[in-house]
Amino acid sequence: MIYSALKGVQDIMPPDIFIWQRIESSARAILYNYGFREIRLPIIESTELFIRSIGETSDIVDKEMYTFPDKANRSITLRPEGTASAVRCYVEHNLNTLQSPQKFFYAGPMFRYERPQKGRFRQFYQIGVEAFGSAAPSQDAELIIMLKNLLEQIGLRELSFEINSIGCEACRPDYKNALLAFFGDKLGEFCPDCVRRYSVNPLRILDCKVERCIQLRQGAPAVTDFLCVDCRTHFDELLGILTLMGVRYALNPNLVRGLDYYTRTTFEVTSEHLGAQKAVAAGGRYDRLVKEFGGPDTPAIGFAIGMERLAALLKEISPEQTPAPKAFIATLGKEAEKEGFKIAETLRAKGHWIEQNYGDATLKSQLRKADRINADIALIIGENELQEGKVQWKNLKTKEQGMIEINNVESVLTDVIQSPHP
Repeated sequence: MIYSALKGVQDIMPPDIFIWQRIESSARAILYNYGFREIRLPIIESTELFIRSIGETSDIVDKEMYTFPDKANRSITLRPEGTASAVRCYVEHNLNTLQSPQKFFYAGPMFRYERPQKGRFRQFYQIGVEAFGSAAPSQDAELIIMLKNLLEQIGLRELSFEINSIGCEACRPDYKNALLAFFGDKLGEFCPDCVRRYSVNPLRILDCKVERCIQLRQGAPAVTDFLCVDCRTHFDELLGILTLMGVRYALNPNLVRGLDYYTRTTFEVTSEHLGAQKAVAAGGRYDRLVKEFGGPDTPAIGFAIGMERLAALLKEISPEQTPAPKAFIATLGKEAEKEGFKIAETLRAKGHWIEQNYGDATLKSQLRKADRINADIALIIGENELQEGKVQWKNLKTKEQGMIEINNVESVLTDVIQSPHP
């Protein structure tokens, strides 16, 4: 029987994996410069964790979570997002006792049972960033600017930064009432999900992707018209910093995000190259969540980057060169093979990617293999080379060739352009 992967999941293999590795290495470098430290979070958590944070009536909890009982009959969920786990970690380990702000990042798979389509999978990967302890608009601005720098570092520049403020517990009730009044007369025309959202959280109607609902919400009250003084001041200061730092953004009053825990700042980065599922990264502030998880009153903000969409975008606009070996060692005879093995291990210990011949093969077939794997240089060892204590080399890109002492083989590699390491 031939097995295949489950629907909605994928194997990530070369050459695509090299794009993923480039994203991850660039992200680690940028995040480190901003003082973010890596944490490793569990893939499984108590179901209650996500119900409490995301919201029992949210689409994620209601329709999309992978939830099951374990052998002790505890309700377990494969994490649909990372923020809830990060907050649980922050509270459980009393990280509030350390110097604020505490800044972390994580990377790994998330799980949602939803219809697979371009850029959307049932097992998908994210890089997540969370900063705990600062309510200052400068913290919001730092995260957005850091995200911009990260995306530009990996080669993405034609992106749209959309931003909004959805207020706080003081000013949001007035906005909800305004939405209820606006949507009430035409509620029967909305999709069934939005009819349900009207009763539990009308802000979510603004996040619906159904075309009819998008049309019906045209002219809806803007949340920014209902901000309290503190939220308005916070938002204006954030926008001022972004303008000062040359970050181009667009105000989007419908950007409310689909999770209950967001407060004040929400933002999203999109690309028109991705079609309907165009968000590359998104995030926002969640100042109440730590306290709701039993911790102290702690402001926080974060974002997540969707790896599949980002990799697809990079593959489309900036094809990745597949990394290749620095050298292929071709040998003729058992003694030459032994010497080639020694040379390969010596060069690998010095940081070079080296491939070598295994077993009997003609020189012609070995050189064909060196070409197929796109090696930079071929090192050839036969009986004559062994007697002279030398290695024959051939630059497979320029066709230059020559001889070099066995003990000095590495020096010829420095004359070849260094291939990117995977």
